[in-house]
Amino acid sequence: MNLNPYLDISPEVRSALEAGKPVVGLESTIISHGMPYPKNVETALLVEQTIRDAGATPATIAIIGGRLKAGLTPEEIEYLGKTGRGVTKASRRDLPVLVGRGMDGATTVATTMLIANMAGISVFATGGIGGVHRGAETTMDISADLEELAQTPVMVVCAGAKAILDLGLTLEYLETKGVPVIGYGTEELPAFYTRRSGLKVDARSDSPEDLAAIFRAQRGMGLKTGMLVTNPIPEQYAMDENVINAAIDQAVRESVEQGVHGKDITPFLLARVVELTGGDSLESNIQLVLNNARLASKTAAALCRA
Repeated sequence: MNLNPYLDISPEVRSALEAGKPVVGLESTIISHGMPYPKNVETALLVEQTIRDAGATPATIAIIGGRLKAGLTPEEIEYLGKTGRGVTKASRRDLPVLVGRGMDGATTVATTMLIANMAGISVFATGGIGGVHRGAETTMDISADLEELAQTPVMVVCAGAKAILDLGLTLEYLETKGVPVIGYGTEELPAFYTRRSGLKVDARSDSPEDLAAIFRAQRGMGLKTGMLVTNPIPEQYAMDENVINAAIDQAVRESVEQGVHGKDITPFLLARVVELTGGDSLESNIQLVLNNARLASKTAAALCRA
């Protein structure tokens, strides 16, 4: 464990891994780019506590001072939250520059998976993954999250792909890359803010033990892809489909009009949707992350019992 000279594993996370106890990875882009301060820090600490309450150890992942970090202190989380978008949103391609120059970075789904795998962490909880953006047939805007899922053997528990994306093309891309998409308690792909998209997943699972068995089989066969577990937002926090879709459509139109593209587009769209929904989408976002953290913790525990 920790053979990478650029990686620091926190004492709490290292102790849990060495003892064979469940650990759940967490991204840090949601802290610096996903929510305003201090809500971002409050949410990050609440997610960590939710994982501890479920019997696992949280490992929030980031790059600080050029070091890859698996497990942050509360002070480091506070720093990321206060600095906000002053911290680079770091995908795989950004790591050599950030590490080589001793800079800070908030990890996306892709880089969180990569660093979690380096540290020996098998399960990662997030809100939603990136995917194929609307209009990608002309822009070629496809998230690096999908490529990481194609090559890094980490289970990602999420509420589906972000609803601002082309969900059908995202599923097609994952199928092409051989990434299993498992619906937890559902045969439909959740649509982040809503529970249904009308799109079928590869298989349904109804227990953390079953998820662990499927992931164990995947790894045992030497298949090198990740696995995507899609966990619908709790019913009481799901948004009205017409309201959220209207907000997303308007945000997408505005992004085109303003020329927003690349790594800036997802933070722009999510922030604009929060504004257009009067903050309702932010509360839904928080609740679905907590829901995913609980499922990831139970699944990581089931993996450890094998």
